[in-house]
Amino acid sequence: MSHTSDIFDAKASALADDDSWHLSDPDFVSYDGDQFEREERAAMRRVSGLSTEIEDVTEVEYRQLRLERVVLVGVWSEGTAEEAENSLRELAALAETAGSTVLAGVVQRRYRPDPATYVGSGKAKELAEIVAAEGADTVVADSQLAPNQRRALEDVVKVKVIDRTALILDIFAQHAKSREGKAQVELAQLQYLLPRLRGWGESMSRQAGGRVAGGEGIGSRGPGETKIELDRRRINTRIAKLRREIREMKTVRDTKRSGRRANHVPSVAIAGYTNAGKSSLLNRITGAGALVENALFATLDPTIRRAQTSDGRDYTLADTVGFVRSLPHELVEAFRSTLEEVGDADLLLHVVDGSHPDPEGQITAVREVLADVWDDPNEHPREIVVINKTDMADPEVLARLLRHEKDAIAVSARTGEGIEELQQLIADELPRQDIVLTLLVPYSRGDVVNTLHTDAEVLSEEHDAEGTRLQVKVFAHQADAYSEFVTS
Repeated sequence: MSHTSDIFDAKASALADDDSWHLSDPDFVSYDGDQFEREERAAMRRVSGLSTEIEDVTEVEYRQLRLERVVLVGVWSEGTAEEAENSLRELAALAETAGSTVLAGVVQRRYRPDPATYVGSGKAKELAEIVAAEGADTVVADSQLAPNQRRALEDVVKVKVIDRTALILDIFAQHAKSREGKAQVELAQLQYLLPRLRGWGESMSRQAGGRVAGGEGIGSRGPGETKIELDRRRINTRIAKLRREIREMKTVRDTKRSGRRANHVPSVAIAGYTNAGKSSLLNRITGAGALVENALFATLDPTIRRAQTSDGRDYTLADTVGFVRSLPHELVEAFRSTLEEVGDADLLLHVVDGSHPDPEGQITAVREVLADVWDDPNEHPREIVVINKTDMADPEVLARLLRHEKDAIAVSARTGEGIEELQQLIADELPRQDIVLTLLVPYSRGDVVNTLHTDAEVLSEEHDAEGTRLQVKVFAHQADAYSEFVTS
């Protein structure tokens, strides 16, 4: 639940134990606006069930490096307590995917994050005590921190502090396999790093300027450029090079896409929240053998496979990178060329995890990202919401989603439930060659006859003295190309 600025208390640093903070009973004499109760401000709200610490030591004998031990921290500014806890549980899944061991998670109730330490100075000290008690070596914030917030929080908790964006970038770096995927991730990382360069010690200090500055005078002056400035220049140079490379790779992708367009092969794109089962759905429909893993962002490089409708029409099915709440803007920009597969598709399968605690939140998050990708929001492909994992979902949740979403279907990629109905829906929605033409093609234009056999549906073909007579079905946009051969 959002609050207006006139009721904002700049010094509020609250952690709510329940969702009763917003009750405004007029008979309650101590109520004076949307103020947090003293107990809520004083308490640090623990989120249970987040720990992924391994109890049996034998399970980690094979691991060469000790996993990072992390404590999660979030600021709950709006919405319900359940939504705040779901966000932190998602952060725990992200941290585990990155290879960390989650020890604890805390949520603070505030009107907005503290501009200095994210959680406020008092709660930062409490967080430091939790970090020390748990033996953690990293704190992960459930928001994107400003550079000064991260530094100030690090100074208090005395361990490394990273934010949600850095965590997602790390996962992407681990999972990128193709040359394009690696370049996109590196570009996003550098764009994130650039404003966060920080100097340490004398190696980062500005050049000495005589005895006043360095105490040594002649011989101690620097080269005229600090290490931070040098790093910043190198990063900008690398960013420019990566952008050139991605543009070149985009040209190759566009060429392949235009080739499919030239052959009039309809396309279907699979998009959705991370770990919603997009790759499983691709495998179930096409037998592609794409990587399926119960982990966030298992798929980064788009997989494009050819499939066939029940009536024999070919189409392509593209599996794209998954989305997540608060997906870093740097990643959206870096993966724009990849996400264009979605924008250029004839049909969009929006896959939703029906067993997730907040499927509607997933749908909203995905649509927000897609809105950034599409140049014209009014010209996007037809969207079908595919509610996956029905074998594990609550029937009431499924009924609610099917009722609220205009074009929706419930399936299970694991058991195959609803897949035939989905395939029939795809066949019904894909563009058809429904324009019937009767053509007379001279024998000297054998190339046209060959093209018709490739790109059109030939209903009949006869040969007479004047040429080849054909009755064909074509797409509406193809009809003009054969206008000169149309006959009665």
